[in-house]
Amino acid sequence: MCLRRSLAGLTFCACYLASYLMNKYVLSVLKFTYPTLFQGWQTLIGGLLLHVSWKLGWVEINSNSRSAVLTWLPASVLSVGIIYAGSRALSRLKTSPAKICSALFLLAAAGCLPFNDSQFDPDGYFWAIIHLFCVGAYRIRQKSQKPNVLSDIDQQYLNYIFSVVLLAFASHPTGDLFSVLEFPFLYFYRFHGSCCASGFLGFFLMLSTVKLKSTMAPGQCAAWIFFAKVLTAGLSVLLFDMILTRATVGCLLVGGLGEALLVFSEWKGS
Repeated sequence: MCLRRSLAGLTFCACYLASYLMNKYVLSVLKFTYPTLFQGWQTLIGGLLLHVSWKLGWVEINSNSRSAVLTWLPASVLSVGIIYAGSRALSRLKTSPAKICSALFLLAAAGCLPFNDSQFDPDGYFWAIIHLFCVGAYRIRQKSQKPNVLSDIDQQYLNYIFSVVLLAFASHPTGDLFSVLEFPFLYFYRFHGSCCASGFLGFFLMLSTVKLKSTMAPGQCAAWIFFAKVLTAGLSVLLFDMILTRATVGCLLVGGLGEALLVFSEWKGS
């Protein structure tokens, strides 16, 4: 049992790290700043893979209850806000949004971080705050959901469907649908391969997250998620162009300490 849990945790960390780095590469290095198209593609791939897995009997989806589906729709709207705002923030911020979210657990760190970021981007921080707000509201919605109504897989399946539809309609008003024709790497295999990889990695991250939650107590699950965030943030500093001052590092460390304390309290509570 211990080996099984460790394997689930390590698999989650690997998927989390690979998915983040691939998304960061597409959004920041290749500068594919068209979130409705990029996230629409990812959710389309994820939805198709999940649907195929369901038809093959690898996963079980029970979303036949119309009332349950309608009740979950507000959460699906929030999930679109999470991925859209996260994509916008990730494409503009040099500092890892994962660490920004950690820092926001302590208001002092969050208040000081923008003023000590040598690569400060107001739009990036704006979308990071929107992302964090949607994450919080989504988790509250999940907690208020009646047990045994929709499983995590059911919820994600509905999120995929709603995200694909909403982002497809939003691509024209936002200008992404026609602006993408000016993207310099549009016909490069490097771009095509990265987008395909991001879609598959996002799907595997979703599955590994569900597996992690199903095999571990909330405190252990939170600890693995925290470890994945720290690992990803550390490698991001090495792999991407970031300028870190002592004040910025101090804010991030204080924020990380705040999240670590939250993980510890959840561990003790479980």
